[in-house]
Amino acid sequence: MNKIHSITDRTPEVSQQLVCIWEGAVRATHFFLTEQNITELRPLVQQGIEHIPHLLVYRNQEHALGFMGIQDAKLEMLFVDPAVRGQGIGKQLVTHAIHTLDVRYVDVNEQNPEAAGFYEHLGFQVYDRSESDEQGQPFPILHMKLFT
Repeated sequence: MNKIHSITDRTPEVSQQLVCIWEGAVRATHFFLTEQNITELRPLVQQGIEHIPHLLVYRNQEHALGFMGIQDAKLEMLFVDPAVRGQGIGKQLVTHAIHTLDVRYVDVNEQNPEAAGFYEHLGFQVYDRSESDEQGQPFPILHMKLFT
């Protein structure tokens, strides 16, 4: 049975497993990133996994298949193993976050239209746009809010 679990014990093994999911998901969806971008982002993702207030993982009986990180009312990260992408795991995670942690905001890379469409399907709408990401890189960000 697949379930969503809150991760409180963020061991190096758990962090490494989630970084692997992140990297696989990014390689499958973020075609605008170079190898150097991914290498530079990896330690930031690791740090985020270790310090984000709410870290939730979607697991089957054996493995983590996806995860999300939430701070305040904002979904800061959502990544699903590309081997199981399209099976509703991301939707279950986001729906859980909306109902249990009152998530209302998410930022999406503009160059990842599938992600923007995914969030729009769940009720989020773009309310603002930034020309660069949090690291100052020229990757435009769509700021989205849940309108219900």
